[in-house]
This record gives sequence, structure tokens and C-alpha cells, in this order.
Amino acid sequence: MFWNRKRERQVSKPLTKEVIEQQLQTITLPDGSGDIVSAGMVSDIFIKDGSVMFSLTVPAEKADTMEPLRKRAEDLVKAMDGVAKVMVALTAERKPGSGGPSPAPQRRPAQPQRQQGAAPAKLEVKGVKHIIAVYSAKGGVGKSTTAVNLALAFQANGLKVGILDADVYGPSIPRLLGITDRPETYPGTRLLKPLKAHGLTAMSIGLLIEEDTPMVWRGPMVVSALTQMLRDVAWDMDGELDVLVVDMPPGTGDIQLTMAQQVPLSGAVMISTPQDLALIDVRKGIAMFRKVSIPILGLIENMSFFMCPDCGAKHDIFGHGGARTTAVDINVPFLGEVPLHMDIRERSDSGEPIVAAEPDGDFGLIYRAIASTVSQSLEGAVRPAPRIIIE
Repeated sequence: MFWNRKRERQVSKPLTKEVIEQQLQTITLPDGSGDIVSAGMVSDIFIKDGSVMFSLTVPAEKADTMEPLRKRAEDLVKAMDGVAKVMVALTAERKPGSGGPSPAPQRRPAQPQRQQGAAPAKLEVKGVKHIIAVYSAKGGVGKSTTAVNLALAFQANGLKVGILDADVYGPSIPRLLGITDRPETYPGTRLLKPLKAHGLTAMSIGLLIEEDTPMVWRGPMVVSALTQMLRDVAWDMDGELDVLVVDMPPGTGDIQLTMAQQVPLSGAVMISTPQDLALIDVRKGIAMFRKVSIPILGLIENMSFFMCPDCGAKHDIFGHGGARTTAVDINVPFLGEVPLHMDIRERSDSGEPIVAAEPDGDFGLIYRAIASTVSQSLEGAVRPAPRIIIE
């Protein structure tokens, strides 16, 4: 007996935003009024090498009851063909004019309501002794390059160091450290394994999306994603970190202020170029951190002067000494001058920062001297509880 039966081939659909949205449309709202996609709760979906990331925007007053919905969405997408890892953030949005305290963070016990004017609860970041923000109020001043080399300088001075790329709209750490691998989770948990590069423990939102994909997230979603990267990453997988360097996004908006209020920062290192335009903005950034009682560990003048690779002459392209003068005027430590040099730029573009390549070279020693000064400030720093000032 012969079977003349055609064998059907099951072809799985390519993993696209549209395919994921079709799946998510099967999840209905608790009140039965529709699905989460039609209700506009699902943010733009990012897909990279089997990693999927999106957020669910929910009313702030219902945030405490929406965790099961977030978990259903995460489990549903994780079960799809071609999906290796899923990150779903729950973003609470308060309607204009609504009052009351902010909801407790997801998956955490409800906190007692704090009195008006009291400092907000700080995020618990396990396995880290000190968290330092590297910050510039203005973009384009070399903040990320400085953050990476400063982290490597701490390490060259004998500390155990990690780095978090919190510049969500312009993540640079993967390129600067030459990282292309994807972060993985520990089996049976949502805890991410950070990646290692040049001895640093590193994590970046840029490892979860394509390099040329624009981030079109609103502020609350950015804060939610950064909170997860701080809280849900095993920073101490190789032992407790002495220092976690956070490459902050530039500016003085809601994202920066919320991060300064919620993250237990030991202090901030400010980056500026010498010209007046950059120094005007750095004063604003320093004022922001002071309002939430974050210690200013010092100011670095980046691109302080240009060193000609041919003749060795110094040229003050952006002026010179402006950051030192500003530091004296506003009573913050001046940490040092970093020149504009081809070696620093070329090493950064190649994924081998100058301090990793030449820790005892001229530029490596500049960064290491700055790191040493910052470390001394941290040793005796006892920070009072923040007093939030709203103007």
C-alpha cells in the first residue's frame, strides 16, 4: 500500500513588530474593554537578534494592579518562535491634574506614604559600593569617552569597576568598548548577566537594539528601563563593585532629575569643554544636582587644548582654562584637563579606549590622576539625606 500524501511544511513567520502586535492583541484588558494594542498601551517594539523590548503604559492609579498584565505580555512574546529574550517595562502615566503620591515600583511591596517634602525612596542597587554619575548638561563635549576612560582609570588604580550606559537616546558604550554580544539572563530569573570588556562589567540599552535604531521613548519609559538595568543586572557577578560609573544622558530635564533623585549616587563628575556656551550649561547641571543634594565630585575640562600630532604644539581651539575658572567661581573641585588628541579619538572609535591601551601613557596617567582624586573624595564622603527643592 502506497501513501500518496503531501507533507505540509510549517513555515514560521519572520519575527517583526507586526507579528508581535498580532500576538499581543490576544491580551484583553481586565475590564474587557479591548486589547492592549488597540488601547494604545504598547510602545514602539524594538527587535535585535531575538531580543524584544517594549513597554506597557498604564494609568498611574492602576499601576499596582497591572503587573500580571505585564507578565502575561512578557510570557506570550517569550514563547514566540525566534524570541530569545524579552524585556517589558511597566510605565505609569498620570493624567494632567491628577494628584496623590506616585505608585510604588512594580514587583515591590507597597511603601508607606511619605509626607510632603520628604525625600523619595532610593533604588536598591545590589553589589555596588559607590555609584558615580558622569554628566554634562550639553551634548558633544566628550562625556561618554570620558566616562569610559575614567572607569578604566579606576580599574587601573586597583578598583573593581562597572559602567552603565544611561544615555538611552544616544548609547555609545558598546562602540567605545567594542562590545557586540547580547546580554543573557540567568536561568529561571529576570536577572541580566552584564558583559565584560577590558575588565569592566558593562551594560547598555544599545546592546538590546540595532545601532541605527532611534529611541522614541517618552521620559517615564526611559526611567523605567534604566531602573530595570540598575536593579535587574547582576553587577556583582564577579564580586562587589567598588565603583559603578553611570554615563548619564545630557540635559537637565525630567529624566536627569528623576535619575538623580531615585539612584543612590555617591556623587557626580561634570564634563565641559572650555568655551562659554558649554560652561553656561554645566552651571545649570551643577545647580540641578545641588538641588537634590548630590555631591559634585569635580569638573573636568575636556578637549582643553589640541595637541598637534606633527609638531607637538598646543592650540586652544575652544579656548582654555574656562572650566578651571568656573570651578573656582562656583566652589567645586577642578579635576584636570584632558586634551583633544588623535590617539584618544582613534582608540575610542576602534573600541580600545586610550586607558585600556596605554594605562601608563601620557593620557592614561591624566585619567588615572583624575580617578585618584575622585576616589579620595569618595573615601570620606558622608552624604546627608537629599532635600528636594521644587522651583
